[in-house]
Amino acid sequence: MADINSAKDSSGKPAPADGAGAAPAAAADGPTWDIIELLFFAYRDFVGDPDEVLEKFAFGRAHHRVLHFVNRHPGMKVADLLDILNITKQSLGRVLKQLVDQGYVVQKEGEHDRRQRLLYVTAKGEGLSLKLAQLQTERIERAFGELGPGAHDAARRFLTAMIDNDNREEVLRLIARADRVKRS
Repeated sequence: MADINSAKDSSGKPAPADGAGAAPAAAADGPTWDIIELLFFAYRDFVGDPDEVLEKFAFGRAHHRVLHFVNRHPGMKVADLLDILNITKQSLGRVLKQLVDQGYVVQKEGEHDRRQRLLYVTAKGEGLSLKLAQLQTERIERAFGELGPGAHDAARRFLTAMIDNDNREEVLRLIARADRVKRS
């Protein structure tokens, strides 16, 4: 019987268990270093493409996140954006002021409550948001292409599982609502 603990490839080197050369899973009592580090590097590169574009406007990642969510959710209340981004009102205020002053976002009063501030991207803001999303989509599609069929669903399940249980349904509803709005 073959020894499964010492499988070798055609060169005589130990063969990776999953065929992809990945590090073995972490022991139950230790950190999952490979996944933690892969997430760090994947995030770095995922936001790196848009960072280069944003730099030309003297914008940063906070600007990107605001543009993304306001574009996906036209008429979003400032309070809802604060909850999604999990940042302070002061931090959002600085970023929002720049986006409004430079013509990427507009604030309107609420129809029924004039104290509400509803956010919309302008044509200029939509264009920038779509450009950034396209860069990220190209990176995602390249990765899916390397993984083959089922990659999108597997990635979606993994990322959903990474969200705290008490926020998952709310996040999925937010995404579904934006998808419905963009299709109509």
